[in-house]
Amino acid sequence: MEELQDIKSRFEIIGNNQQLNRVLQKAVRVSSSDISVLVTGESGVGKEIIPKIIHQYSKRKHSKLIAINCGAIPEGTIDSELFGHEKGSFTGAQSTRKGYFEVADGGTIFLDEVGELPLTTQVRLLRVLENGEFMKVGSSEVQKTNVRIVAATNLNMQTAIKKGKFREDLYYRLSTVELFLPALRERKDDIYLLFRKFAIDFADKYKMPIIRLQDDAVALLEEYRFPGNIRQLRNIVEQISVVEESRNISAYQLKEYFPNWNLGMSPAVVSSSSSESGDDSFSKERDVIYKMIFELKKELNDLKKMTFEFMGRKPEDQDASQYVEEPKYIEEETKLLPVSADGDDLAYARLTPKDEVYDESEFVDATNVEPESLSLHKKEMEMIVKSLEKYKGKRKLAADELGISERTLYRKIKQFDL
Repeated sequence: MEELQDIKSRFEIIGNNQQLNRVLQKAVRVSSSDISVLVTGESGVGKEIIPKIIHQYSKRKHSKLIAINCGAIPEGTIDSELFGHEKGSFTGAQSTRKGYFEVADGGTIFLDEVGELPLTTQVRLLRVLENGEFMKVGSSEVQKTNVRIVAATNLNMQTAIKKGKFREDLYYRLSTVELFLPALRERKDDIYLLFRKFAIDFADKYKMPIIRLQDDAVALLEEYRFPGNIRQLRNIVEQISVVEESRNISAYQLKEYFPNWNLGMSPAVVSSSSSESGDDSFSKERDVIYKMIFELKKELNDLKKMTFEFMGRKPEDQDASQYVEEPKYIEEETKLLPVSADGDDLAYARLTPKDEVYDESEFVDATNVEPESLSLHKKEMEMIVKSLEKYKGKRKLAADELGISERTLYRKIKQFDL
C-alpha cells in the first residue's frame, strides 16, 4: 500500500479506484522484465503515464524513454522516423539519419496510437519485437537494437484485426501483458478529487483564487459521463478558472461547459432535467421575449379599454383582451374590423347587425395614444435597465430576476451599449 501511494505521489496520480490501483500495481511488477506491454483504454484516460512508471521502475531508467505518437506521423515518413534512412534513399534525404529505435537503444520506446501504424511498418516492428533487428530505409544492412516496447491504443484491436487493419501476430507480440485503464465515468468517486487537483493547479498558474463547486454542481459533475475523460475534465476546469468571475460555481454555471450535456448524462439525470435540455442560452432568451410579449399584450388591452371609453362604451360590454390574440367573430351578429388602413392589429371597429360601420374618425388611432414604445428591442432594453437599477448594477441578481444567465445578460449589456 505504501508503494502504491509512493507511485501516485511521484507521478501525480489522483484517485482511489480499485481498477486503477490494480493497473498501477501490475505496471510496477512487469517493469523489472523486458516483456512488451499494451496499454488500452479510451482516449483521454491517461495511458501515457503507464510507460513512464514502467520505465522509471525498470533497469533501463538511466537510458532514454522516447514517446512516439504513431497517428501524428505521415504514412510516407513513419518508417524513416522509426528506423532511420540512408542518404539519397528518397527525395529530400540529404544525409543519413538515425531512427528512434537506434537512438533509444538500451532504453524504452512508447508507441502511442499503435493501431494507426501502416501494415508495412507493422511488418518492420514485428521483426524488432522478434529478434531486435531492423534496417534503415534505403539500406540492406541489418542493425540490432535493445529496446523495451510499450504500446498504447484506444482502438478495439480485435475489430481492427478482423478488418485487416492490424496484424494478429503483431498484436499478440505487443500484448504479452495488457493493461486496461478505466474510463473516468467508471471512477465516479475520483472525479471531484481530480477537479480539485486541477483547480489548485490552475489557480497557481493564473495567480487567482481557487474555484469551488456548490453541492448541486458536485452532483452534476459526478453524473456527467465525460466522453473525453480526464483530458476533457482538465480543459473544463481551466476554462472555468479563467472565464468565471465568481469563484463559487453552481450547477447552472457548470452546465454551460458541458457540450451536449444532456447526451453525456446518466438516464436518471436526463429524465429529471428534461425540462432544461436543449440550447440553454436560447431558451433563456426566448423566455425573456415571452415576458415582453405578455407585457405588450397587457398594454394593448389597456389601449382597447381606452378606445371603448372614448367611444362612450363600457369596457365590460366587450372585453378587448380577447381580441389581442385572434380577431374573429365573437357572436353570430357581431364581429371586429381592423381600423387602421394597413390591417394592423391595434384597434377594432364593431360591425353592427345592420352592417353599419362607424367612421374611422370616431376612433382614436392607437399608435398615437400609446404611452410607451411597443418595440421588443426597446422593451427588452428597458427591462434590463430597470433590473440593473433595482439591484444596483449587480449582474447576477439582475440575471436571476430576468431568467437568463449572467453571461447572456453581459452580452445584452454590450449589445445595447448600456
